[in-house]
Amino acid sequence: MAGPSVAARTLANVLRTSLRPVADRVRLQGSGLRVVREAFDTVGLAPLPRGTRVRAVSESHGYGDVTGLWITAREADPAAGAVLYVHGGGFVFGSLRSHRHLAAAVSQATGLPVLLLDYRLAPEHRFPAAEQDAMAAYRWLLDQGYRSDQLVVAGDSAGGHVIAGLLGGLTRDRAPMPGAGVLFSPFLDLTCARLDERDAAVRDPYIPPARAREAARHYAGELAVDDPRLDVLRGSKRRWPPLLVQVGDAECLLPDSERLAAAVLAAGGHCELQVWPGQVHVFPAFHQLVPEARLAIGHVGSFVRAALAQRAAA
Repeated sequence: MAGPSVAARTLANVLRTSLRPVADRVRLQGSGLRVVREAFDTVGLAPLPRGTRVRAVSESHGYGDVTGLWITAREADPAAGAVLYVHGGGFVFGSLRSHRHLAAAVSQATGLPVLLLDYRLAPEHRFPAAEQDAMAAYRWLLDQGYRSDQLVVAGDSAGGHVIAGLLGGLTRDRAPMPGAGVLFSPFLDLTCARLDERDAAVRDPYIPPARAREAARHYAGELAVDDPRLDVLRGSKRRWPPLLVQVGDAECLLPDSERLAAAVLAAGGHCELQVWPGQVHVFPAFHQLVPEARLAIGHVGSFVRAALAQRAAA
């Protein structure tokens, strides 16, 4: 891959000089957390692409409650399959509003409707609430008549941890696996053991290791952050679906993606790890600003179409 574009370098510099100093100081609790949640939601105020259909979901079934939004691009075909998307936000912020543009872009690229999940956030709801909500949504999609090989599971940052936990749960239950998985900059190692070293070598434009550790503690609740139940990098990956992992080389979370890819490959699975030069945390979310983000989402579409076609032909 070529070096970062002017737009990507500008974005990284703006985040590094404006957002990172604030993130270094603002704690994810009390009034600080309220401000972060409100600020993050303003990202989603712009109109969605023309022709995008949005429908609220609020259902209950045997596995639990399912709340979210169906976001369907004009070109998407609901009969072809669906994407279950779990948003990021360090387990403690992020919402349907903050991530609806990214979900719409994924729908447009893949040609599939996206179920953007409104899962329970920490610290009000600790582990395993988010994983339970993701499992309920996955089972609900199967109940809607989708075959497992028509489903894609996707998530960014902390949402990537929830998706990895979902896949681990499906493995333990010997349940049907989805046809593919897509992760943007997943936050996987809640011990955050390598973040300081990485941040010292390549300073992350806007994710301070201290805030990642704080978010992990909120999610873990009474568990230790190194509790095996929270360690999605351990455990068998043998039955996992083909994965696409996209991450920027400017992030302190890069080692998490590298370790996951190594674990999947060691188990004989398929994981395409794309490390994009100069890109920031969850850079595909900036697809309206950065050309590399648009290219990355285009790769998502190609990967998903190929993976689902291969599963259907098997």
